[in-house]
Amino acid sequence: MTKDNEKLFGDKKIPMKTMIKRLLYFILPEWKAFLLAFLLILVSVGISTILPLTLRDITDALGDLGKPLSFIIGLSIGYFVLSIVSQIIVYIQGMILQKTGQRIVYKLRMEVFTHIENMSQNQFNIMPVGSLVTRVANYTTAMSELFTNVIVSLLRNILTILGVYAIMFYLSVKLSLVLTLFVIVVFVSSFIFRKVITKIWRKERQYTSELNAFLNENLSGMNIIQIFNQEKRKEKEFNVKNEQLRKTKSKAVLAFAGYRPFITFLYYAALAVTFIVGIYLSLGAGEIVAFYLYLSRFFNPVQNIADQLNQIQRATTSSERLFNLLDVKPESTDKPNALHIDHFEGKIEFRNVWFAYKEDEWILKDVSFIVEPKQTVAFVGATGAGKTTILSLIVRNYEIQKGQILIDDIDIADLEVKCLRKAVGQMLQDVFLFTGTIRSNITLRDDSFTDEEIKEVCEYVNADKFIKKLPKGLEEEVIQRGENFSQGQRQLLSFARTVLHKPQILILDEATANIDTETEKLIQDSLEKIKNIGTMLVVAHRLSTIQNADQIIVLQHGEVIEKGTHQALLKKKGYYHKLFLLQFTDQIN
Repeated sequence: MTKDNEKLFGDKKIPMKTMIKRLLYFILPEWKAFLLAFLLILVSVGISTILPLTLRDITDALGDLGKPLSFIIGLSIGYFVLSIVSQIIVYIQGMILQKTGQRIVYKLRMEVFTHIENMSQNQFNIMPVGSLVTRVANYTTAMSELFTNVIVSLLRNILTILGVYAIMFYLSVKLSLVLTLFVIVVFVSSFIFRKVITKIWRKERQYTSELNAFLNENLSGMNIIQIFNQEKRKEKEFNVKNEQLRKTKSKAVLAFAGYRPFITFLYYAALAVTFIVGIYLSLGAGEIVAFYLYLSRFFNPVQNIADQLNQIQRATTSSERLFNLLDVKPESTDKPNALHIDHFEGKIEFRNVWFAYKEDEWILKDVSFIVEPKQTVAFVGATGAGKTTILSLIVRNYEIQKGQILIDDIDIADLEVKCLRKAVGQMLQDVFLFTGTIRSNITLRDDSFTDEEIKEVCEYVNADKFIKKLPKGLEEEVIQRGENFSQGQRQLLSFARTVLHKPQILILDEATANIDTETEKLIQDSLEKIKNIGTMLVVAHRLSTIQNADQIIVLQHGEVIEKGTHQALLKKKGYYHKLFLLQFTDQIN
């Protein structure tokens, strides 16, 4: 597995120092809010630490007949007021951190999504979509907990432990030294627990991501699974992944099941020692009550820290997988001085292009050709000859290994990716429609297009003929992937979407495949009109649809073997002639 692939799958371990630096990038812009929250925590912890001393004084006063009742009532009122103030401070600090944490996670989620948008098709092919969804949705949520709750609670608990231990030493040095043994045992066991739970949570995140990726793929392909009666086999595959996740979560439960009762046992043992040693040292009733309360305030934070360590490990693992993704460099990026071109004439040239999806497995071998502006050029060849690959390379979905691709005599590697793709309209066999309406799918939610423009392009590509029959017209609902429309209707919407965005180069990849005869006539009529827009590159298996092309380029095993018009290639009686005769014979039969 390459380093980039390792990052894509989130398997590369990031050192803790590096992780902290990465997190600081998001935390530092919000330093004022965190500083205010920290000061409020100090005040809250200070009040919480003082309260048992107030109860000590109340206990001692109750045992002293010489103390007036007003003094005891005054202490009780003071205790109540301090408790209320402490809770108000906790509320204010919580609100500050919630808002701050949500701003941080919003920024992180946007950064991850923008980064994913800039990744190449090759990287998307490697990375399961379900895993990407998990990272954007679930992992950022885990980090939200880190910023809004976990770090603050951990800090409060640590300060509480330090404050409590300091007060315990103030009350009785000898008793505190005896209890130090328990403190050492607590921290050693917590350290061991953290080591164990770290490994478990890293695996848990990995298996969760794999399970989501499996679900995403198989739910999308459920139709195929049912057609071929593969339900049982898929159940077994799902069971394996589900079992991996269950076992990992069970290990986490077992780790906590051992740790928490052990800490509770230490707490009760410490209480027993406190009473026995306190009596032996002749401590007063108030001091022993104070020690009892401080022990509770000591061990409760320790147990809370165990839960927070659990959440921190989950957030750390999530951060690791998110940062791994952010560390993957997009394969198609702009050069520092990339050119921005607003309009292209449409000349395309492939100059000795070599390309492979995998190293040394060449899909295109020394491919060269020139397409003049406004020409219609068709690519013909058997499956796997490299036709679709050529179209993908023009918009830099992938980067070539050798040679040059030029548009208007400019190397596309020197162009901004955004302006290049804006100039190229793609109409593919598998049309993707988003959930929404017909209007939103044609405009891609760009409100700058007027109703007149939308209706005009729909008429231009013959999409208006079926849109007018719909109850809501352009506002007709589109369900996921456009499944409530036929393939031909989806294709016509694709044409309308492309034409509306005014490209100078048009790519048509098997757009007429698997279309009924009536719809094909509409599409062919649309194509004749679209040809006038700009340069058109067409991939089609049915040679009858490309006979009027200005140039036909014939590919075999990734090499250009013939070029010319339909009639010229027939006269050559080469590979194209052979393909034509095969299709013509099939049609007659």
